[in-house]
Amino acid sequence: MVLAVQIQRNGGPEELQLVEVEVGPPGPGEVRIRHHAIGLNFLDVYQRSGIYKFPMPLQLGMEGSGIVEAVGEGVTHLKEGDRVAYTTLPCGSYAEVRNVPAMWVCVLPDAISFETGAAMMLKGLTAQYLLHKCKPVEGLEAGDLILFHAAAGGVGLIACQWAKALGYRMIATAGSEEKCQLALANGAEFAINYRTENFVERVKEITNGEGVKIVYDSVGKDTWEGSLECLRAFGLLASFGSASGTPPPITTTQLAPKSLYVTRQGLWPHFTSREACQAMADQLFDAVISGKIKIHIEQRFAMRDVQEAHRALEARKTIGSTILIP
Repeated sequence: MVLAVQIQRNGGPEELQLVEVEVGPPGPGEVRIRHHAIGLNFLDVYQRSGIYKFPMPLQLGMEGSGIVEAVGEGVTHLKEGDRVAYTTLPCGSYAEVRNVPAMWVCVLPDAISFETGAAMMLKGLTAQYLLHKCKPVEGLEAGDLILFHAAAGGVGLIACQWAKALGYRMIATAGSEEKCQLALANGAEFAINYRTENFVERVKEITNGEGVKIVYDSVGKDTWEGSLECLRAFGLLASFGSASGTPPPITTTQLAPKSLYVTRQGLWPHFTSREACQAMADQLFDAVISGKIKIHIEQRFAMRDVQEAHRALEARKTIGSTILIP
């Protein structure tokens, strides 16, 4: 028997309970991993609260790192004793030990710690596909201005650094002066405190009224209308989360004046095969090992304190990445 965190019903952080579960041998195509660290993400809040529906009881968590304890039938790219990191569905990483579909598990280079591995897989691979694959119809070139909301969060701080390495000029938004300064220190060229400034007016000022080619928006409801206003003609609003709530419905008449594009992105469609997943991870690993990207782990919680961790995350009191320690 091992310890895990489960919920019996959707609700607030108080629904997160530490329980004992039995983990058997891995099935075909699976590996059993003993976690050294577990990543915490806003997606976990969506699952806990019921925005995303799953059968109950539900064991939360979508990323982690650790050591392979056993390998199931048909798995050839991993072996017992490997250091690994992953992000995957089905969820279940809030546990000391779990079985995981092996096709989404990657060998973790020795140069990257377990804590860093757990903190960066979902967030780092999200930044990877956003900046490398999710682009406006006119493309992105070095020198282009882009707008990135919640730039001091786990995905945002990685994106700040990666965007600068690609030559993009990032306009970052965040909810405090401290977070704005953190975004600037990590590569953003401009930072807007959306609690004290009108970010639409500031973006128009920065771009001389033209607007940006693309807005990356994980905030949702609170920034949605403003994000559309910040786009130039043929611009793309790339939604990849809704931390403030689900955005309002959009009509074609809102898009027509500037011929705008809107997309709702998610990581999993980009995992078309194990090779595709590995290629994305290799690009992330290389960026971290080379020093282009530093993974900021600003909060660490014991797994038994998971309720406190969720309260901090949901209140937007966290900076960078947050991990649980089994």
